[in-house]
Amino acid sequence: MTSFRPAPAWLADAVFYQIYPQSFADSGGDGIGDFNGITEHLDHLAWLGVNTVWLNPCFVSPFRDAGYDVSDYLNVAPRYGSNDEFAKLVDEARRHRIRVLLDLVAGHTSDAHPWFTASANDPDDHRYIWAPEGRPDGFVPSPGTRPGAYLPNFFDSQPALNFGYAHESPAEPWRRPVDAEGPRANREALRSIMDHWLRLGVSGFRVDMASSLVKDDPDRSETARIWSELRHWLDTAHPEAVLLSEWGEPEVSVPAGFHADFFLQFGGPTDGLALRSLWSNGEGTVDENWAPLDCFFDPGGRGSPRPFVEAWQRASTAVGGKGFISLPTANHDFSRLNCGPRTAEQLPVAFAFQLTWPTLPAIYYGDEIGMRYIDGLPDKEGSVLGPRYNRAGSRTPMQWDDTENAGFSSAPADDLYLPLDPDPDRPTVAAQRADEASLLHLVRRLVRLRTTTPELGSGGSVEVLHMGCPFVYLRGGRYLVVINPQRDEASWAYGSAVADPLEVSGVELGGDRITARGFGYGIFDVGH
Repeated sequence: MTSFRPAPAWLADAVFYQIYPQSFADSGGDGIGDFNGITEHLDHLAWLGVNTVWLNPCFVSPFRDAGYDVSDYLNVAPRYGSNDEFAKLVDEARRHRIRVLLDLVAGHTSDAHPWFTASANDPDDHRYIWAPEGRPDGFVPSPGTRPGAYLPNFFDSQPALNFGYAHESPAEPWRRPVDAEGPRANREALRSIMDHWLRLGVSGFRVDMASSLVKDDPDRSETARIWSELRHWLDTAHPEAVLLSEWGEPEVSVPAGFHADFFLQFGGPTDGLALRSLWSNGEGTVDENWAPLDCFFDPGGRGSPRPFVEAWQRASTAVGGKGFISLPTANHDFSRLNCGPRTAEQLPVAFAFQLTWPTLPAIYYGDEIGMRYIDGLPDKEGSVLGPRYNRAGSRTPMQWDDTENAGFSSAPADDLYLPLDPDPDRPTVAAQRADEASLLHLVRRLVRLRTTTPELGSGGSVEVLHMGCPFVYLRGGRYLVVINPQRDEASWAYGSAVADPLEVSGVELGGDRITARGFGYGIFDVGH
């Protein structure tokens, strides 16, 4: 593993909260969330106890892919507000002891970016990948005077920035080495973009499609070299800043230079099995190529924690304390916890697990109140990726209360970012804030327990005592955690011990057994 400066101390205690800006809070009543709306709700985040916010892309964009098609990296999209309003958001977040991370789209731009417009009309410009003749598989015809075609990195409207090819080929003369002029210019551009925003007060970046830079790079070794180079620069220029990757393979991305990587619904040799084996119940966003599986958080008890635990053990061993693994509840690309047949009563046990496992927790906005994935919504800004992969269902407006949602619901239909959740029992922040028995209050208590108990954080040890239902593990040699995600009662023989209950629902320690009612969970101090 390349030697890097140790990760900033604050990262070990991070509780991430992901905000999809379009849908979080609309302060202007135009149907689209904005910076001022986020600023107005920082009190909610501080009350909840989260300390690090990640914003999906908020740069100038034609929004064919919800902002992941950037046309200006150095200015924010007017739909969200001004650069000054963004600066105010960062300043106010800091006053609430909350850091802000931006989403860095490193592998491509919009086809409306001036860089691409120039490249499409200049055969000597190699900032993008161009085939000078014909249209090879996967390439898109040139929109300018330049002959040939360009390579996209996701949608056709997102041309791939040229970071070179790991392997050259005489049959494909457009393949340029990683140290060619165009790739060097793009690496310098990434440094300039990061430096610009870090100097304005952000604390780092989550990097979109981080493994996609160098082409024909099957082991990602050349892509890793780029990130290692950028990490060494970051360690010197901005040592308190962090890089989080959308890679889904921490054992590769962290040694490459990232401070943390997420378990994702894709990525790595097992194609996202670690995350999907926990949450994915076959509904919501489903890739038709995924092999069917039974997730652990299934009421019928068909799944097992083993796939997740083994994947975490492999990744944790490879990372070796040099970085972190993050476990999200969901994100803008895959289903919320509350999806398909899963019901609200199953959500508390999921949070009890997520917030007591030695990963960095990432809460997707609205999951703390149990917002539901909504099926069958129309395509919006590139949300539909396949017959069963509709991301719009995870991007509905944050359910503050009926008054707060008026900005979303009263705007003209064609301006609405997404329709409101049609669930008649849809939860709201206001209602749950007033109910101390709500999921929101539980999540708040769990976050506080984690952040005030080092043994329950990312650095505390974990010993799995029972790999089944109930799932039982010991944190820091002292805190016993019991998780039963199935509807039926489960029990397990356990030596008697003096235990102080810290957060318990439906779990009893009696005699020589642990008994957990359906969807029960418990956190006990057995260190006395």
